[in-house]
Amino acid sequence: MSSNDTDTVLRAILRDVLGLGDEQVAGFDGDTGLFGSLPELDSMAVAGLLTEMEDRLDIVIEDDEVDGELLETYGNLLAFAEAKRAA
Repeated sequence: MSSNDTDTVLRAILRDVLGLGDEQVAGFDGDTGLFGSLPELDSMAVAGLLTEMEDRLDIVIEDDEVDGELLETYGNLLAFAEAKRAA
């Protein structure tokens, strides 16, 4: 999968897990705030989000890789997902 595919899948995950609208998710850019900015993304939703990322992107996310910076912006989350898939 290309990085464009990762972006598409990640947007679908955010839409599905958080119940966000297509237009809202389509408007995300690298600086779009996630945790702390999206009320739908609370601490309970983080676990579901990470699990879906593992399943749909065929990656493994270790506990020590998850921090506030990872979920700070869409760009950070996308870069993380792309790096995991490339590894």
